[in-house]
Amino acid sequence: MSISPLMPVYPRCGVRPVRGDHCHLIDEDGTRYLDFASGIAVNLLGHSHPGLTKAVQEQAETLMHVSNLYGSPQGEKLAQQLVDNTFADTVFFTNSGAEAVEGAIKAARAYHQNAGDAGDAERFELITFTNAFHGRTMATISASNQTKMHQGFSPMLNGFKYCEFDDLEAAKALIGPHTAGFLVEPIQGEGGIRPASEGFIKGLRALADEHDLMLVLDEVQCGVARTGKLYAHEHYGIEPDILATAKGLGGGFPIGAVLATEKAARGMTFGTHGSTYGGNPLAMAAGSAVMDAVANQDFLAEVSEKGERIRARLEQFIGNYPDLFELVRGKGLMLGIRMKVESRPFFVHLRDNHQLLMVAAGDQTLRVLPPLVIGDAEIDEFFDKLSAGAASYSIEEAA
Repeated sequence: MSISPLMPVYPRCGVRPVRGDHCHLIDEDGTRYLDFASGIAVNLLGHSHPGLTKAVQEQAETLMHVSNLYGSPQGEKLAQQLVDNTFADTVFFTNSGAEAVEGAIKAARAYHQNAGDAGDAERFELITFTNAFHGRTMATISASNQTKMHQGFSPMLNGFKYCEFDDLEAAKALIGPHTAGFLVEPIQGEGGIRPASEGFIKGLRALADEHDLMLVLDEVQCGVARTGKLYAHEHYGIEPDILATAKGLGGGFPIGAVLATEKAARGMTFGTHGSTYGGNPLAMAAGSAVMDAVANQDFLAEVSEKGERIRARLEQFIGNYPDLFELVRGKGLMLGIRMKVESRPFFVHLRDNHQLLMVAAGDQTLRVLPPLVIGDAEIDEFFDKLSAGAASYSIEEAA
């Protein structure tokens, strides 16, 4: 048999973590890595966080799974925490970010189509934006214009129109009789840590209000305190109708959620959606522990302060290597360093030679996604490793 037991869809590297310690991962051979990837913005409380670990352990000892045919005290608790701390009136729990975006797409369509006698079956299209990443399911790859994700899976699903990111006039021009809403990341993650402009996000909100459309935000990567706000749209002074969240919400345990206003959820009635595992007690315990830790102004202020401190040091640092780096962008502890060369060889160099774990993104960007609980020691270690990596990197050899 030539195929590996694990289906070979990932370009797995030689790092093989078996243990986590706060902001570090330890390989099976004992090598210690500084983790500034956080499982791609998942491990926001680092590794082995006592509050999260205790919550999962205690819940695992009592009840891990029960069907959604029954009442859910655990789900009700986390849903109430999210409702109390966000724009939302109601929550549907999923197992992942892609599932959350799928649910959000369904909710946006159902708002128009399942509205009783006033329903409009013709309104099913979502306007989405270039270089977006919404997941790997058929609907979520169809929602992206990235052909590299389409290859081998054609035909794509109907119901999406692509628009240039951050171009409000182009978005307005695409509105038609079939439009159900907009689907957008306030800060593109895989697309290169690209924050939308305030005018763009506020403009989409105004267009949605004017045309009775759903403003659907994908905050799978930029949500849950990552940017110094509980959700990134708070930076823009607007509220969405529907929001998809995941990644950091479980701190490492698989969980996602669709958040919606009562109005936006009017089409999501009995029998319209479901999930076998979504909202299981173990995931709910993890999510509640995360919310207990991050949903307060003191924690969010610390994230903002650390993000600004790292950003300032990065902006000073990149000036020492004008052939390598161009600019720094992002918010809070969701930062990106745009490089003048391809970013992937450089992050491999940092990983293999300096035990610094980061992750690349589109637009030649190196993502800086540390656990939100980093301290001064980890920040200093990061800059020591980054500086050593830049000094030892050969652009000619990488090319």
